[in-house]
Amino acid sequence: IGSSMKSIGEVMSIGRNFEEAFQKALRMVDDTVLGFDPYHYKGNNEELKEPTDKRPFVLAAALKANYSIDELHSLTKIDKWFLNKMLNIVQFYTLMEKTGNILTGQQILEAKRMGFSDKQIAQAINSTELAVRKQRQELGIIPFVKQIDTVAGEWPASTNYLYITYNAAENDIVFPGGFTIVVGSGVYRIGSSVEFDWCAVGCLRELRNLGKSTIMINCNPETVSTDYDMCDRLYFEEISFEVVMD
Repeated sequence: IGSSMKSIGEVMSIGRNFEEAFQKALRMVDDTVLGFDPYHYKGNNEELKEPTDKRPFVLAAALKANYSIDELHSLTKIDKWFLNKMLNIVQFYTLMEKTGNILTGQQILEAKRMGFSDKQIAQAINSTELAVRKQRQELGIIPFVKQIDTVAGEWPASTNYLYITYNAAENDIVFPGGFTIVVGSGVYRIGSSVEFDWCAVGCLRELRNLGKSTIMINCNPETVSTDYDMCDRLYFEEISFEVVMD
């Protein structure tokens, strides 16, 4: 404990498997990060021992460099279940790198189900985010909207905590249209936090006063804008071109 503020940059990432939720969370915390990226930060064995905000990327680089799960477990003390899930991501990334710059529809679907963003796929196959997006849409690979059950299945949930996923077969809600999207401010940073959320909240309230239906997209669970009753539909999602356009 010192004078520096450490509880900053909290996100809530929701997916239907660990790989999806983990990669989403890494992008939410820092928009310069593509996901569990083995090329983002190299590091060394000492950095594997210390839990820091850089360690996930040191882990990704180590898995890409063929460190074994046992080696990484002894260095990090991270449960092997998580390490194996991280290995799944790196192995699929390597597979995409080897395919040249064209992926099959099945490969794109598999990548999306493991939480890869269009931009991340594009990096692996030397393409562009827009080219990947165009191919994905032409193949009809689009995310589904699911609702978070906040009552543990005791009775039908009607809250508007929503997220998007590729690990689904149908949407939980209908889309009547006529909504206005307000894009939230994402993670807090020291020196820029509450005032940005207040902008989003002020906007939502004014739209409601004007009789308009509202959608909030934000990934920060600490904010007022992500209170369930602030808007008509709340998406706990990444604030990125891909997600907002979807």
